[in-house]
Amino acid sequence: MHSTKQRLIEAGLRMLLEQGYGSLGIKELLDETGIPKGSFYHHFRDKEDFALTVIDTYLANVHTVLDQCVEAKELPPLDRVRHFFGLVQESYKSDGYLGCLMGALGQELSGMSEPFRRKIDACFSSIAERLAICLDEAQRDGDIRGGCDTHQMAELLVDCWEGAALRSRLKRSPESLDAMVDYFLASLK
Repeated sequence: MHSTKQRLIEAGLRMLLEQGYGSLGIKELLDETGIPKGSFYHHFRDKEDFALTVIDTYLANVHTVLDQCVEAKELPPLDRVRHFFGLVQESYKSDGYLGCLMGALGQELSGMSEPFRRKIDACFSSIAERLAICLDEAQRDGDIRGGCDTHQMAELLVDCWEGAALRSRLKRSPESLDAMVDYFLASLK
């Protein structure tokens, strides 16, 4: 990726987390990065294209971490799930508990923009699909009771996490995240 585009995306990620889509100004982004306006429009059609690209980059990073956790066969499946959420929680902590970019933008934009709604819904579904791999394995190992729909459980896990991420953002604390993961994983047995 071109270094100018990368700088814009990195700054945009932080700014979108801190202030949301509606408050993000292109001029403010360009001032923050020291990048000329023409360079922005060389890489992005408009603000929406830019934000959708930031979401894609954010999700690619989430997938990288999640895939590493899912593939860590040295850990039992439910420990891999817990490890993933622990890593995400550490990321939230280092960002000052600003939470999940997709959750924040989903709440802000899902009623106003069909492209954002579809993109963010697909992002959450892709995370759930990967988590379901571990839940399927845990069910085969007998760590989750049989007869449960692990894909539905994975979707619910993502939904619960997003609610806990919002609460952690409001409280500026990991308390809600810890409680949600502990409760959810204990309830599977």
